Amino acid sequence: MIEFDKLTVPTEGEKIEIEGDKLKIPDFPIIPCIEGDGIGPDIMRAARGVWDSAVEKAYKGKKKIVWFDIYAGDSANAKYGEVLPQDTFKAIEHFIVAIKGPLTTPVAGGYRSLNVTLRQTLNLYACVRPVKYFKGVPSPVKHPEKMDVMIFRENTEDVYAGIEWPQGSEITLELIHYLNKKYNLNIREDSGIGIKPISITGTKRLVRKAIKYALEHGRKSVTLDHKGNIMKYTEGAFRDWGYELAKEEFSDKTVTEAELWDKYEGKVPDGKIVIKDRIADSMFQQILTRTDEYDVIATPNLNGDYLSDACAAQVGGLGMAPGGNIGDFIALFEATHGTAPKYANQDKVNPSSLILSGVMMLEYLGWDKAGNLINDALGKTIMQKRVTYDLHRLMEGATKLKTSEFGTAIIENMG
Repeated sequence: MIEFDKLTVPTEGEKIEIEGDKLKIPDFPIIPCIEGDGIGPDIMRAARGVWDSAVEKAYKGKKKIVWFDIYAGDSANAKYGEVLPQDTFKAIEHFIVAIKGPLTTPVAGGYRSLNVTLRQTLNLYACVRPVKYFKGVPSPVKHPEKMDVMIFRENTEDVYAGIEWPQGSEITLELIHYLNKKYNLNIREDSGIGIKPISITGTKRLVRKAIKYALEHGRKSVTLDHKGNIMKYTEGAFRDWGYELAKEEFSDKTVTEAELWDKYEGKVPDGKIVIKDRIADSMFQQILTRTDEYDVIATPNLNGDYLSDACAAQVGGLGMAPGGNIGDFIALFEATHGTAPKYANQDKVNPSSLILSGVMMLEYLGWDKAGNLINDALGKTIMQKRVTYDLHRLMEGATKLKTSEFGTAIIENMG
């Protein structure tokens, strides 16, 4: 039995196990849960009520999530005297699947991003962001219903593994002098210096996961998003290695966009998906103007950060955008927005991002029936115009609900 410093494992429930290349999910899995900072407690209370009700309605007591409260951020600092204790890593690693609310990350000074630390330490290399429209949600575009993408953003490299040295520091000046002299460059002496690594390993495992998802869920294409026209040996290599992986491991199930027109006159052969690529700035335009041409997208870290938020903006913003950080087996699902401390403890904000992240978690467990109940009920609640303040201010004739009331409305609409 695993031992923790300051945590007590629930007496009921079982841990998820890894069997071969799959997870074995018990009927009463123990799921670690981090409440989060700022608005975290408000949205987590509402979300857990929705998840528990959906599981109960779907499986009539034959399945149940056994929650295991663990700590990060402000709550961890109060309990442990540190913001990210080893107990938290041990719990997620041991119990395989977990979920969390938003965590505070200082800008500039202070401690490093807790979200990034969790992802990198647990090797959760794929940040998975589904972006799909719920009818009735206010949108800045004419046809938000065309948006239905699954973004696989690399989670451990690029700027997330970036190494930086400040302007004027001894090592920065040494590097600038060396690079200018050795390679006849012209880097200004008042520059800061940064390095961003992108590897074959990191790229191929991400693209593999994206292609597998596309094949398993009947998707039509996987697009490699990159800035390879400028950064040829990092972003351009991401593109090349992605195509290489598709050819090496999925040649019988994939066709490149070039092959599609050269060999098949633009018609996708039965049973195959298209692998294509787009330069990042062009992709930003096309996700607006040719939205429904994109399905599954695989991208390095920074491009994926921008793109996933830009996509979310078309369907109601980050408040409606779920996310998960997934490795080979371990998965940590999370709200994609920040902690919004000015709204903390006001029972005010939209819990949909976290609720939908829980839907992703339920689907990861294979409990699709419960996830579908939530999706349907959430959509129905929005169509009834019973919404939190962020949507209420954009909708005529809407009823403004508190966070907790919105959760209750979703439960009522599960029927």
